[in-house]
Amino acid sequence: MLAKIYSCAVTDLNGTIIEVEVDASYQSMPYTVIVGLPDIAVQESKERVRSAIRNSELEYPRKKITINLAPAELRKEGPSFDLPIAVGILLASGVIPSDSLEDSLIIGELSLDGSVRHVRGVLPITACAKESGFKRVFVPAVDAKEAALIPDIDVYPVSTLLSLYQHLSGLSQIVLQESMKITQTIPDVLTDFSEIKGQEHVKRGLELAAAGSHNVLMIGPPGTGKTLMARALPSILPALSIDEALDVTRIYSIADQLPSDMPLIQSRPFRSPHHTISNVGLVGGGNHPHPGEISMAHRGVLFLDEFPEFGQRVLEVLRQPLEDKVVTISRASGSVCFPANFMLVAAMNPCPCGNYGDSGRACTCSERMITQYQKRISGPLMDRIDIHLEVPRVDFQKLSSVQIGESSATIRARVEIAREIQRQRFMDNAAVTCNSEMRPAEIRKFCKLDADGDRFMRAAMDRFQFSARVYHRLLKLSRTIADLNHDSEIRSECVAEALQYRPKRTD
Repeated sequence: MLAKIYSCAVTDLNGTIIEVEVDASYQSMPYTVIVGLPDIAVQESKERVRSAIRNSELEYPRKKITINLAPAELRKEGPSFDLPIAVGILLASGVIPSDSLEDSLIIGELSLDGSVRHVRGVLPITACAKESGFKRVFVPAVDAKEAALIPDIDVYPVSTLLSLYQHLSGLSQIVLQESMKITQTIPDVLTDFSEIKGQEHVKRGLELAAAGSHNVLMIGPPGTGKTLMARALPSILPALSIDEALDVTRIYSIADQLPSDMPLIQSRPFRSPHHTISNVGLVGGGNHPHPGEISMAHRGVLFLDEFPEFGQRVLEVLRQPLEDKVVTISRASGSVCFPANFMLVAAMNPCPCGNYGDSGRACTCSERMITQYQKRISGPLMDRIDIHLEVPRVDFQKLSSVQIGESSATIRARVEIAREIQRQRFMDNAAVTCNSEMRPAEIRKFCKLDADGDRFMRAAMDRFQFSARVYHRLLKLSRTIADLNHDSEIRSECVAEALQYRPKRTD
């Protein structure tokens, strides 16, 4: 008897429907074979499924079992096909009614005792099932809340193979998983901006970065608060929209880094990899491509502390994702594309000893050492950073002051207003959500300077010989400053402030 079950495989951030065809025949000696380009984990499903069926008090057929995973040209990976294969064998053997799986998709890994284990990528799998017209999905019970984030599809949490058999046979019913309510939240952070003493101009720069999702580089001696302020940055970022939260959760689901008690990522990611990270760890890749840190920071912050200590090749691979907001990983078997729309926040010392330009301590580095150290960051990468901030040492009077500054909540309120202005501005353009994402067409339309601003920008370009990329980034940053000031037009004061955040070259 031939049975057909539907399952799903995860490719990049999407799913591909897989037909699990099972044929049971008496025409030869009993054995089981899996075809359809399975990897080793799928091949081993035979043993897991056999033991799971027998330990669930069901009979494994003494027949030739042929299992085909279609389409055959797509490589099948991982143990997530265990449960559909087991159900297909029971269906082909006549143990389960043939009409019990209409409009259904099944996913899950089996233990030898028949219990169903967690699988990665349940959110994109459920989304794919809904888009493909399926009305119900059977998923591991531990992943049911994640699947329930997708509306208008019935989610059945399966804890054991036996319970699924009883449900499909009409002996007992699996209770439907309730739909998850999606809410927007701001994370609790250890440091509020009000607790950071001094550094008002750095706080202003970080506020601009949060308002327009601009890239930031902080340069200063050790101990001046660069890392502290970077880690406090999430407290002034706007809450994730519903669509953004689902996008981020999809990435974490595929990377299998979604916390078991948190089916939905509700706050913007903050990723801070160590400087020993490899290209693959940062950008993604591997024989079977997986998301890297830049994709895990999608719609959030990628913080690179000790910026020059990262390998030069590692830093240079950031250039394309910073421009395109996606990263494409190509292999002989094909290409996958992961989103990488993140805000880069970097911190570095001005020299190897860290004291260059510090009025309180003498620098022990030679001029050549300082130049070599600073040149570890290439010019093209520097061009892609909108806001360059010098972080000086804070004097004792400010450190010991009992006066507190603006709270993160107050700053975040201004950021939210600026982001709402941008949402309204780009509401007809799904590809752009904030100022930093503007392309030349949007820059020409929305970044118009008044007469004084135009003259100011022209003089700056002539004097400092900025590249075309820097010119566009200056316009985008000026637009963000104008949004924070509630100005419809970019005035010369906005351009002047934007220019203060650029490293200058007069030679």
